Amino acid sequence: MSSADLDLAAILNRAVEYAAQNLRVEKLLVQLGLDPANVTYDAIFNRLLDITLANINFANMLALVGAIFYVATLMVRTIVPLRVIGIISMVFFIGYGALAGAVATFLLYLLSLPINVIRLRQMLTLVKKAKLSAQGDLSMDWLRPFMTPRKYRKDDVLFHKGDVAKEMFLTITGKFLVAEIGVELPPGRIMGELGFIAPENRRTQTVKCIEDGEVLTITYDKLLELYFQNPEFGYYFLRLSSERLMQNIARLEGIIENNKAKLQAKGAMNSSS
Repeated sequence: MSSADLDLAAILNRAVEYAAQNLRVEKLLVQLGLDPANVTYDAIFNRLLDITLANINFANMLALVGAIFYVATLMVRTIVPLRVIGIISMVFFIGYGALAGAVATFLLYLLSLPINVIRLRQMLTLVKKAKLSAQGDLSMDWLRPFMTPRKYRKDDVLFHKGDVAKEMFLTITGKFLVAEIGVELPPGRIMGELGFIAPENRRTQTVKCIEDGEVLTITYDKLLELYFQNPEFGYYFLRLSSERLMQNIARLEGIIENNKAKLQAKGAMNSSS
């Protein structure tokens, strides 16, 4: 044994002797079956090891494995692996509660398990549908479970151009008009998603209700929460928003070209007359 090991053992033994002089510590040592007048670090370690080995059973092993998985969840950054590891941990704790007769533990994790399974399924479905939408269909119906309903009356203004944007909308019923370009938005269309990625989160258009309708809303804070929980969702959302932006640009270019053609035709008619 090296001198460093001897010094460390000596330090630990002196610390134990000093602690043993405390009445509370002395009482604890007695409960552990140790002699406070003759206690060493090795004696405490061996006694704790004996107690641990004497109390090991299948139920406690399940609890130990469950605890290990629970600690692992604290080191996971994204929601999907966190939910998966958490579900595994709950299964072990349920087994421990059933075998050890710990009713409170058993019921707690038994009730928590389906909630986590549902949340995991929602997140996996969200990412899957976001991916499919980004690759083809530009619908954002997959965001419905995370959105809140809201009703508007005719002539209500949802937002003005230049306003600070804080939420996104999905039309359900009614009609809504993008004032600057005169485009009507039917049910099933997203409004306000560009404010999420626009500089300073400013609205790029004015939208008002031209027929009583209902929309679903989701705040940008909630979108950010979903993004940080699963960055893959954020990637597909931004890709989808970019596709919509390109569509809007193409539509405006079409309107400009159409107006140019009308002006040229009108000019030709005036010159011929």
